[in-house]
Amino acid sequence: MQNSIFEVKIYKHIFFDLDHTIWDFDKNAEETLHELYEIYRLHEIGLPDATLFIETYTRNNHELWAEYHTGKITKTELRETRFKRTFIELGVPPDALPVAFEDDYVKLCPTKTNLFPHAHETLQYLQNKYTLHLISNGFKEASELKIGNTNIGPYFNNIIISEIIGVNKPDPAIFRHALDLAGAEKHESIMIGDSLEADIYGALNFGMDAIYFNPFSAPKPNDVPLQVTHLKELTLLL
Repeated sequence: MQNSIFEVKIYKHIFFDLDHTIWDFDKNAEETLHELYEIYRLHEIGLPDATLFIETYTRNNHELWAEYHTGKITKTELRETRFKRTFIELGVPPDALPVAFEDDYVKLCPTKTNLFPHAHETLQYLQNKYTLHLISNGFKEASELKIGNTNIGPYFNNIIISEIIGVNKPDPAIFRHALDLAGAEKHESIMIGDSLEADIYGALNFGMDAIYFNPFSAPKPNDVPLQVTHLKELTLLL
């Protein structure tokens, strides 16, 4: 790891992403989908393999969230598309699509409580040294459930949810709003998140430093200055 940006700067404010950074979105979604697979008896409509169903959904969901981040689709379009696309891709006839599947998923998934390893330990350590804030592109009701059910809310002075603000990362307006709310300056602030486009390039293009959270060790672009693969690494850097 390179740590040169830390040798000359003293940070006061750390801004975290929520999904895929603290809250383990994929693990929680997998648990939820296994449950719904059984409840909806999806094997009876031509989906004999729950694993393939979950893998296909995960890919489609990631692609649609990337479009949502950049304003190409709306919340409604994301929610209407992700399961419909998955079922059709796997050969389920349109007249056999489970109508309430999306609604049940949205109700159940945010109640799951899997965080990335050492999340509480890392946040507690950082809270003792910095002022922490959260910036999420998630939806209001789901984000509030995730934060409440995992007891991570007390770590953060400010929680900024894009649906409430009306603008998503990587738009500089949400970073400007977050800094204004925190009373922070760019040079004393750093963003930590998993999305290269929304979190990392969003912050860097705004003029903030950023740390790429890369738990699956995807290739790191050369213009991304720093990454960690485990949250606990942050206690060694910050």
